[in-house]
Amino acid sequence: MNKKKKIILNLFWGLVGLIVVGTAGAAVDLFNNPVSEIGATKQPDLFSSPVAVIGGNPVVAAYNKDTSGDKPQAVEDKATQAAQTNSAKETSAQAATETKSPQAAKSKLWSYQPVKVSVQPEVKNKNWVRTPIDAFVLAPLEAQGLAPSPDVDRAAFIRRATLDAWGVIPTPDEVAAFVDDKSADAYEKLADRLLSSPKYGERQARRWLDLARYADSTGFQNDETRPNLWRYRDYVINAFNSDKPYSRFVQEQLAGDELWPGNTEALIATGYMANFPDNHNSRDLVQRKYQITTDITDTVGKVFMGQTVECARCHNHKFDKISQKDYYSLQSFFANVSAVDNIPAPKGEVERNYEATWNKYQEATKDIREKQKAIIDSVKEQAVKHHKERYLTDSREAIFKPKEQWNAQDRWVNHRLGYITDQQSLAAYLRDTAESKGKDKNYTAEIEAKWLEYDRLTEELKKFKDLKPKSGSTQISAMTELGYPDAPPSFVFAGGDHEKPLEKVEPAFPEAITDEKPDIKPLPFSSGRRAALAKWITSDKNPLTARVFVNRIWEQYFGRGIVQTVSDFGKAGQKPTNPELLDYLADNFIKQGWSVKKLHREILLSSVYRQSSAHREDVAKADPENKLLGVFPRKRLEAEQIRDSLLAAAGKLEGKVGGPSVFPPVPDALGAGNQWEVSKDVHDQNRRSLYIFTRRSVPYPMLETFNMASAQEAHSKRDVTTSPLQSLALFNSDVVLGLSQALAGRVINEAGNDEVAQLDKLYEILFSRKATATEKDILQKFLSNHEKVVREKTSEGKFAVSIPTGLKEDRKLDPIRAAAFVDLVHTVANSNEFIYRF
Repeated sequence: MNKKKKIILNLFWGLVGLIVVGTAGAAVDLFNNPVSEIGATKQPDLFSSPVAVIGGNPVVAAYNKDTSGDKPQAVEDKATQAAQTNSAKETSAQAATETKSPQAAKSKLWSYQPVKVSVQPEVKNKNWVRTPIDAFVLAPLEAQGLAPSPDVDRAAFIRRATLDAWGVIPTPDEVAAFVDDKSADAYEKLADRLLSSPKYGERQARRWLDLARYADSTGFQNDETRPNLWRYRDYVINAFNSDKPYSRFVQEQLAGDELWPGNTEALIATGYMANFPDNHNSRDLVQRKYQITTDITDTVGKVFMGQTVECARCHNHKFDKISQKDYYSLQSFFANVSAVDNIPAPKGEVERNYEATWNKYQEATKDIREKQKAIIDSVKEQAVKHHKERYLTDSREAIFKPKEQWNAQDRWVNHRLGYITDQQSLAAYLRDTAESKGKDKNYTAEIEAKWLEYDRLTEELKKFKDLKPKSGSTQISAMTELGYPDAPPSFVFAGGDHEKPLEKVEPAFPEAITDEKPDIKPLPFSSGRRAALAKWITSDKNPLTARVFVNRIWEQYFGRGIVQTVSDFGKAGQKPTNPELLDYLADNFIKQGWSVKKLHREILLSSVYRQSSAHREDVAKADPENKLLGVFPRKRLEAEQIRDSLLAAAGKLEGKVGGPSVFPPVPDALGAGNQWEVSKDVHDQNRRSLYIFTRRSVPYPMLETFNMASAQEAHSKRDVTTSPLQSLALFNSDVVLGLSQALAGRVINEAGNDEVAQLDKLYEILFSRKATATEKDILQKFLSNHEKVVREKTSEGKFAVSIPTGLKEDRKLDPIRAAAFVDLVHTVANSNEFIYRF
């Protein structure tokens, strides 16, 4: 093969390796044991017992009682080692040369340097400094001869702060209470109220779930439901509401099962790693393992460290001093993790309701299912063999290997096989053989008859689908190491091709960032690798973690991070516009015990956050991009904020926190079929957008139109596009029109029949202010003119009107005038002022 073709081939396999694929289904174990028992010879099995027992296993209990003894070292299978060594030797010398890692020197990149203790700068306008943040912002402004903007009025401020902290508009009563509060600590009381509400945790969770590539489905062809992952979403909400230290929050998500064995919450937290898109149809299980660990590695690098480590998977990083060896050393921390979905959840209301409904379905379908099982059992041996033979060669090596000979890699492959195999997988033997019409050597008339009967029973079973639970589950999804301390070996792969291993690597931190070595302490039930990584990432000495997180929070409030490239703190990323401010925030964040709420509070109480967003020509001329923050930056609301605020304005927003995801109505034209079965309970339909089922192949249309996060990978920052489809979606949406009718009804109920009062109330609800005299004049003219149009069209008998809904019984209105008012409300709700915060 010539050099050009070899380069093209390496590039092709590198691109293939980047694809993360997905589909799911209910899993059964081919080996007649719980999935967690696969390969369980001597090591303890954490998952053969309820979650409450985890840590109560004799070996685990002994570990918990006394951690001073020696820990078992990872075991590596000699046969596998020899085979992979030979494979590495056979790799071309050229590839070895191209991918060989140079001796890394600690980088001088700014973000790799220790966080400095920033000294608060001296400023002239000392009265403007309410928090240290203000001094760091004011000093560069004064250096440019600029003054900060005056404070925004209180009504605009509470709308701004509520949208930023809660993700939804405030009520008129909340606005009035703050505006009328003359106490010296009015702003402090507002900040504390915002941060103590469950709505704060919901808002922060939505932003974190963007980073966690959270979805309720697997993606790809079948896009199967992941019924348990809403527990991870609820974990995130609770973590922010309880002000869980960010260091602990990170550790639980990376190694909760290792650091806190027996803690259900920490186990659920590992769902962070389990959010990867997945393809259960993949026939190369070895490649699938590589793709999963690649997804986890790339996500961890991007989210926690602000590093584009994925750029070093196929070759040394072109900009940063991250080598291929660094990349695969980082990936090896996750070499032994597996997804587990069958961990019993503690029983609460959701679990009890699910179980009761499921039991009814099981009872109603018992006879059909038993008949199907009997058919499969009659051909079980052939069906299992047929299913296993569908996998590629390297997968079959592990699949057909006797259980007592499994090494760590084989154990992963066989666990994965059980994880993705259900009865339908085995029924494929009957289908394929029967439909071959004699071409398959196993074909018999009896086989065809069995398939026809099995297929008939499947159709019969579908008649009972409405008896199945529509949401919820009784199990937890997590990532664990299945109760074993030994991990599969890791290698540098030439060109990112998992079939071209080069040198073997062990877990290690990027050498350009630190010369610290991982302190890995294997546990009786896990390798201990992820615990070591989590502790390093959350170390006070780590130069990246605190900087990256505080920068994300700054971006939430000001629309632009101090480092604009919020997930790239490398050379290709932007440098901080105010490095002293960034280090002050990071250093103080650590000193405050990694308290996220204290970070939010300081920003909310700062003078820079109180500034007016009114345009200033002097600032625009001196600082066109407003990097110095001489004026407060305006910001388009995110998709969820728009929908949730419309619901709140209409008085329809449900306040329930947590629980299984819901399905609000979607346009019939979407054609989602059984992928989107609308929730029957109207209260579920009106829950916050955070709780809308995130199906990777069928995003909720209204949210997608306004740039919702993609769940295919960590989504670092929301895009802000402006397109005609957005205006059309708000104008033509049946949902938005329905909310406008409800809002019109609310306005009439609260303001009475005085139309001027109605306009004021409408503006108070939507914009936290009264309408100006000019606006009232324009809207009253519109109302009168539009009433004539509506009356004329209805007189022809060809025009259906939309009248206010939810009116009190004693309200007597002219339906034509009321319909015109609904259209007015609909128009005002479509304005820029509503979908922006100033």
